[in-house]
Amino acid sequence: MQENNKIFIIGLPRTGTTSICVALLNLGYKVAHTAYTQRCIETAQVIADTPVFCDYQTLAQQYPQAKFIYLQRSLELWLPSIRQLLQRMHKNIVRVDGGFNPILKRCYKKVFSPFELYSFVDDDFLIRCYQKHQQEVGTYFKTQPQDLLTIDVSDNNAYARMLEFLSLSTSDLENTLLEKQGFQKINVGGKITAWNNVKSEFKIDSNLK
Repeated sequence: MQENNKIFIIGLPRTGTTSICVALLNLGYKVAHTAYTQRCIETAQVIADTPVFCDYQTLAQQYPQAKFIYLQRSLELWLPSIRQLLQRMHKNIVRVDGGFNPILKRCYKKVFSPFELYSFVDDDFLIRCYQKHQQEVGTYFKTQPQDLLTIDVSDNNAYARMLEFLSLSTSDLENTLLEKQGFQKINVGGKITAWNNVKSEFKIDSNLK
């Protein structure tokens, strides 16, 4: 894969971004689960989460040969998971004296606006955020559908569809099993730190200088 032929994962948080990132790591891609420097974006072949779910249109213009994978998830499962995440992150996103990376703050504030605790307890608010993002992705790629794959990582056929979309084949036993069984379940039970524990020479630091 050429360095400029990027793969961008544009699902919202809590839709399986870590699962697909681990799968692509195992396939030998250089993967950044979040990217906060230009060097990281240039170096990684696969980038997920922030800023991709927010800036995918700009990235599509910068990398016209890129492929995009939109992750969808049942709202019944996504709602309690995203609510817990947003509530945990709120303090460090809204604070002005530090906290999270400014790029992360910008992306979350834009997609989940108004970024207030009272918003997160409202299912209708969260559903509107999800559907608005989904509709915007669909509208943008309407004229270039060949560049977009939409999957739910919980579907058993999602892994095989991803391989087909990326023109890859299952050349070993492990990938053949994954093709039949689907993606590994990661960050189960509300945990969001599994990516930090993944060991691979292909992981790209989000803050790569």
